[in-house]
Amino acid sequence: MISESLWIPLPDGYGKNFEVVYDPQLAVRRDALLSLGRDTFALIVRNQTQVDEQLLDAYPNLRVVGRLGVGLDNIDISACRARGVQIISARGANAVSVAEYVLACMLHHARFLHRADDVVKKGRWDRSAATGSEIFGKTLGLIGVGDIGMRVASRARALGLTVMAYDPYVMESSVIVQDLSVQMSTLDAVVTNADYLSVHVPLTPATRHLLDKKRLSAMKEMSVLINTARGGIVDESALYETLRDHPQRMAYLDVREQEPPRLDNPLNALTNIILTPHIAGITEESSERVSNFILRQVEHLIRGEQAQGIV
Repeated sequence: MISESLWIPLPDGYGKNFEVVYDPQLAVRRDALLSLGRDTFALIVRNQTQVDEQLLDAYPNLRVVGRLGVGLDNIDISACRARGVQIISARGANAVSVAEYVLACMLHHARFLHRADDVVKKGRWDRSAATGSEIFGKTLGLIGVGDIGMRVASRARALGLTVMAYDPYVMESSVIVQDLSVQMSTLDAVVTNADYLSVHVPLTPATRHLLDKKRLSAMKEMSVLINTARGGIVDESALYETLRDHPQRMAYLDVREQEPPRLDNPLNALTNIILTPHIAGITEESSERVSNFILRQVEHLIRGEQAQGIV
């Protein structure tokens, strides 16, 4: 069962020895999804399908859940483990895409080519209005340096940024510290010293609203927040107040507390924020890597073979 879009065509011949139901609308047709569970032994989802106790009750023969991505906040991991349901995620398969998105945000903020283009097309050759800044020499703060954070750090170091990071699980002997010269520090120190602050931690009870009003207020006056992780890590109400009261600050949000957000969300009225629809990890290349990996590993488990990516 595949309840959300693969972003690529289902490979020809996939599932020769079992029936495949591929309906990307099942994620929003909950009753239909539950009704198909009795004979389902594998379920492939993205981030909209809620794999909870109710679904697991309706899927008594479920053996594996394949996650087309990395985040697991829509999957009840404890409930799956209690029922012997394996979870496979595509860790690392979209990391390059997310890292490049973060770099794109920083360069977009520094050089704002869209605004320069608009000025020229309106007949103004105003070079002073189109003068940006360099990211070279600036400080990038990372909250979390796992697979994605590490790739962001390596690319940022190559561009001449100083990289600070907060991650309580990183040891002093880590490649992050020794080879990439990332300066590990406290969360508050990273927040207050970063010119660019990029979020790369999962959404858990401990990280919900990790960036609250106090921490957002402590950021530099010209700082930029980039969130490609999960919306709930940033308190959106506090972020709105911060951006409203500090117009020199900027935010790039690819993820939101509610997805999709309401049209009347107050963040939509701000000019110092860029909003994208949870696409940082979705490129043509990453979509192919993620989907092919999950399809292949789920099939391995179905056949009783060894699989990679097991959570």
